Amino acid sequence: MIQRIVRRRAALLVAVAAATGMVVSGCGDSSGSADGDKSVAVSLITKNSTNPFFVTMQQGARKAAEAEGVKLTLAAGKEDGDEAGQVQAIEDAIARGDDGILITPNGPGVNPAIKKARDAGLYVIALDTPPDPANTVDITFATDNFKAGELIGKWTANQLAGKPATIALLDLFNDKVVSVDYDRDQGFLTGMGIGTADRKKNGDEAKTGSYSGGTYTIACNEPTNGAEDGGRTAMENCLTRNPDINVVYTINEPAAVGAHKALQAAGKTQGVLVVSVDGGCDGVRQVKDGVIGATSQQYPLKMAELGVQAIKKIANDGEKPKASAGLDFFDTGVTLVTDKAAAGVESITSTDGAQRCWG
Repeated sequence: MIQRIVRRRAALLVAVAAATGMVVSGCGDSSGSADGDKSVAVSLITKNSTNPFFVTMQQGARKAAEAEGVKLTLAAGKEDGDEAGQVQAIEDAIARGDDGILITPNGPGVNPAIKKARDAGLYVIALDTPPDPANTVDITFATDNFKAGELIGKWTANQLAGKPATIALLDLFNDKVVSVDYDRDQGFLTGMGIGTADRKKNGDEAKTGSYSGGTYTIACNEPTNGAEDGGRTAMENCLTRNPDINVVYTINEPAAVGAHKALQAAGKTQGVLVVSVDGGCDGVRQVKDGVIGATSQQYPLKMAELGVQAIKKIANDGEKPKASAGLDFFDTGVTLVTDKAAAGVESITSTDGAQRCWG
């Protein structure tokens, strides 16, 4: 801890703060707590400030900061994939002398800045998206994204009941590699019983073959940027290539809503299974309404709250968090939400999901 304080003070002598294209705010109490703990400052840097998932994460961090007496600064990239904006926010956190950073990394371009922060004495926790390599940060608090994908893959294979599957894979990016992207995609294929080549690479699996219940064809891998308009454009492109798509995997629920709108416009909604990951309240409603067949629910409030608490504990010479057994991150849990239960796949209904949802 002493070495970290020395490094932080040295960094403060040379750091220059500048703000460009970021959404930033401060909240919380910077004074020491009544029990004698030192004052603690934390930055939460999300991918963007518009996706309900990240808005909820910010709310969770605010709640925890108020409860713990932590000074919290919020920052976000302009959009999903904005690495430069996140790098600037990390530089700002170093300049302020923050004790720690919570970050949902927008891509590998932020890795050098994370290393700089750790060298300056800040404890860095990734939320939701483990960086590659995982030891870029001190620890990650996240959904098991591979399991999240696997759950919706197993559910899909069960629902198809042996019918041929013509699959659209609506991913996050096609111009950068992010763990949440390939983990969910490759988890979905694994759950379907489709062999994958490199588990850290989308799109290198065989385009035709057999899944656990029958035959499959992968019609497309298209990026959505995790947004509704991206999901709609991606689905339109896929339908142009193959109008017979009957399975649509989506990286998140905004992309799923966009894909459904494209299917609606093309008159192709009947008999198509749309699956996703998030479990936000809007997504759970989409399950109830039959727009999304199944979604894997994750828990951003828990990620943020645990992250704030962990950095406060560490700053006051507390025990550092440890990864979950068998994983290189701390697993914050995932639950399948569907109103069409599948044999052998544990799930809850949309009614139950609404009791746990966020956003």
